[in-house]
Amino acid sequence: MPVEITWWGHATCTIQDANVRVLTDPLFALRLAHLRRRRGAPPPAEARRADVVLVSHLHADHLHPPSLAELAPGARLLVPRGAPRAVPALRRLRGMRVMEVVPGDVVRLGELLVRVVPALHDGRRLPVGPHRSPALGYVVEGEARTYFAGDTGLFDAMAERVGPVDVALLPVGGWGPYLGAGHLDAGRAARALARLAPRAAVPVHYGTYWPIGMDAVRPHEFHAPGDEFARLAAVAAPGVAVHKLGHGESVRLEVAR
Repeated sequence: MPVEITWWGHATCTIQDANVRVLTDPLFALRLAHLRRRRGAPPPAEARRADVVLVSHLHADHLHPPSLAELAPGARLLVPRGAPRAVPALRRLRGMRVMEVVPGDVVRLGELLVRVVPALHDGRRLPVGPHRSPALGYVVEGEARTYFAGDTGLFDAMAERVGPVDVALLPVGGWGPYLGAGHLDAGRAARALARLAPRAAVPVHYGTYWPIGMDAVRPHEFHAPGDEFARLAAVAAPGVAVHKLGHGESVRLEVAR
């Protein structure tokens, strides 16, 4: 059975593998603080169905309690250790089983394994609060091994800590005209791809949200990262098939090990 990846926008994806639906960093809002959704319709009802939900870190565009509250009941929610203390709204969610995890943890869901791996990113719930929770990535292992990087910078031990993967969901941009430390832009994501050496990659975390009133400020940072990543990946990792999806589009990947 192939793995199917659907990109709903920003870092929100559905990974369907081994008859399990996995949802990453759900964000369904039209507006979040100073950001508004500029491309792609709000994800449909089917995006809110999941068996397990993976939250990579505590930033509001990745851990968004109102979006979590829209999910169909019964899902298991994996969050960085300390998240319920830092974000009390998590404790008020109904119909979800919240599990705190750290790098090295392994969670089994039927025939699926979820491995928790590290990320290089500031995992605090900004703009206030101490560094209470780690930023995480996840490797979903079923018929395929799919790496969801969350938000991360490039780090020396990335390939070693992530391990062998078949598919990589890599951030290639952001939600504003400038990326700070602890992020991948298109060029760094292509270098990460060369280290990870999966069979396929899907660029995410770009082209969805942008600050209100800043449409004319470095607009290429909003529109261009997906195409730029595909171009640079063809040079840095020519053996990897890059699938640049539109909002709501899916790709089915046959993986033969």
